Amino acid sequence: MDEQLTDETTATITASQPSGSQNGGPIDKSGDRVRRMFAEISPQYDRMNHLLSMQVDRYWRWRTTRLAPPRGTTPILDACTGTGDLALAYWRAGGGRVPVVASDFCEEMLAIGQAKRERAGIDSEALRFVQADTQQLPFDGDQFQIVSVAFGLRNVQDTDRGLAEMTRVCVGGGRVVILEFSAPTWQPLKACYGFYFRNILPRIGQLLARNNSAAYNYLPESVGEFPAGEALATRMRAAGLSDVTFYPLTGGIATLYVGQKAR
Repeated sequence: MDEQLTDETTATITASQPSGSQNGGPIDKSGDRVRRMFAEISPQYDRMNHLLSMQVDRYWRWRTTRLAPPRGTTPILDACTGTGDLALAYWRAGGGRVPVVASDFCEEMLAIGQAKRERAGIDSEALRFVQADTQQLPFDGDQFQIVSVAFGLRNVQDTDRGLAEMTRVCVGGGRVVILEFSAPTWQPLKACYGFYFRNILPRIGQLLARNNSAAYNYLPESVGEFPAGEALATRMRAAGLSDVTFYPLTGGIATLYVGQKAR
């Protein structure tokens, strides 16, 4: 990988919407557990993401780059980048003129992202992969015009610390952008999707990653436990962001949050 710095909490996949862990206690989101889990599922990660979301995750990332587009040539950071799909989307949205840094704690996921970069013929300085912890980013403050995360903030052990770090490294006037799963808001979709999410998607996932059923317990639980809508917007404001807006996508299956750092 391009750089190894520290230890990170990480990327995404799909899941359902129950609340709490199966034993009724808090979900174990320790860095070692999450890192091992994503390392094990990394070979199937992209395939599962696209299949389990019925390819809609591609649209969500594209939509993110349109609702929070690059401006000028100040670099962008995609934290908890996983295999780098949102980092690649932002590189394309900037027309190759905006440097992008993609950080994650999982070496195996980053290796897949680097392979994508090489296949696309993108220079390593234009899209740089860094192994780093979102709770302790190895960058000076006020560095990035956009600090984004797609489906990864819910896996950070301390959500508020992750938000604070993302805000710290964002330039004044820049934006923190969060794309995350959420409960559908459109009532006809809510019941159908809830059943699909809880009962069908995990089975598909288990077929694709047969040796890691634990991931298909953790991932649905992490979605159900994570704050959504105004609850997450409030925490973004507490981290120092203003003008926080959130946009439900595809009937509320996912939500995009955008907040601005004060100048």
